[in-house]
Amino acid sequence: MKKLLTLAALVALASTAMAQDAMRVVKSDALVWKEHPVFKGAQIATLIGDPSKDEVVVQRVKIPPNSKIPPHTHSYDEVVTVLSGHYGNAMGDEKGEVLEPGSVFALPAGHVHHTWTENEEVIVQVNFIGPVGITFLNPADDPRKKTQ
Repeated sequence: MKKLLTLAALVALASTAMAQDAMRVVKSDALVWKEHPVFKGAQIATLIGDPSKDEVVVQRVKIPPNSKIPPHTHSYDEVVTVLSGHYGNAMGDEKGEVLEPGSVFALPAGHVHHTWTENEEVIVQVNFIGPVGITFLNPADDPRKKTQ
C-alpha cells in the first residue's frame, strides 16, 4: 500500500509541476545521453526536472552488460521501470530476482538494495523527487572514490 501511495504522490506532483510550466513532451529520439556521474560506462538522460533540486525528476539510465551496482541507499523514494533488457534487483541481503521489460519496482528512501545486469544492456526509467543522492554501504565500493 505504501508503494502505491508513493507512486500516486509522484504522479500527482509530476502533474502539478508540468501544469505550472505547461505540458512538456519528450520524444525518445530527442534524448540527450551523457556519461553517468557515478557509474563509468553507464549513460543517463534527464527527461524532466533538475536532479540537483527539490522537484520531480524523471531520468533514463543505460547500464552496460555484466554490470554490478553494489549495495547502496538513496535519500529519496524512487520508482524504477525496466524499459529494455533484464535487470536484477535485490533488497538488503536477499538474492533478488531478474526483472523483465515492463516490470516496475518501488524503493523507499534509505532502503538498502543492489542491482545488476547480465549479458545485455539495460535501460531503466527512474522517477523520484530530488535532490539526487546515493550512499554506498561500503565506502570502498563508491566508484567516485576510485582512481582511474
